[in-house]
Amino acid sequence: QVQLVESGGGSVQAGGSLRLSCVPSGATFNYYAWFRQPLGMGREAVATIRPARRITYYADSVKGRFIISRDAGKNTVYLQMDSLKPEDTAMYYCAAANVVWRWDGESHYDYWGQGTQVTVSK
Repeated sequence: QVQLVESGGGSVQAGGSLRLSCVPSGATFNYYAWFRQPLGMGREAVATIRPARRITYYADSVKGRFIISRDAGKNTVYLQMDSLKPEDTAMYYCAAANVVWRWDGESHYDYWGQGTQVTVSK
């Protein structure tokens, strides 16, 4: 049974940094992504990585501040978040899939973690 387990969320002041981790158990995938969902709002794509092709995608709102990466040896996907803003406050979810037609398409990802909360204060 495939499970994605996120960690690394927390509370930080604006301008601070956090690193989220996602450990998929039971399988490896061609695509890994981070989505986020602010309270009362829809889920949005943050970043996607295709490790085999070394390709990454980012939402415009996080470009230059967030970096998605994967450590194959540890089978862990990371989201390094720097220069955090209050508008980055959300529940962050890790997702995985083998076939993705749109990197930011929520429905294209087959497996999801339970989420980790990120709160950024002014």
